[in-house]
Amino acid sequence: MAGVIGQLHSYVVDAPDAHALATFYADLLGMQVHGSPGDRWVTVTGQGYRLAFQQAPDLQPPDWPDPARPQQAHLDVRVADIDIAEPAVLALGARRLPGAGGDFRVYADPVGHPFCLVWDAPLPPPTEEQP
Repeated sequence: MAGVIGQLHSYVVDAPDAHALATFYADLLGMQVHGSPGDRWVTVTGQGYRLAFQQAPDLQPPDWPDPARPQQAHLDVRVADIDIAEPAVLALGARRLPGAGGDFRVYADPVGHPFCLVWDAPLPPPTEEQP
């Protein structure tokens, strides 16, 4: 078994306004913003995690689900109750995108990066095989 080469330091996201997008994710995840409006690099910390946002004024965001501009990367955010979480995330400035499964729904942050709200969906009841 190979040894650990490194540890995750930050998940870095480009944004046309680093502070505004950092604030969106801090509000979504209950974390703290470190930086000020206009900063080229802003971090969000809490719950043992660190996200970083860097200024990218010419950002061409993904266009879910268009393969010409794929998602590239996304965050999965665990929630206890989707019926409470969805209106809250929409109020923060997210928008719903096509795509969902038994335990996730897809959204875009205010800049257009896709992310998912995921929850522990109950397992479907077992089906009886017909003879």
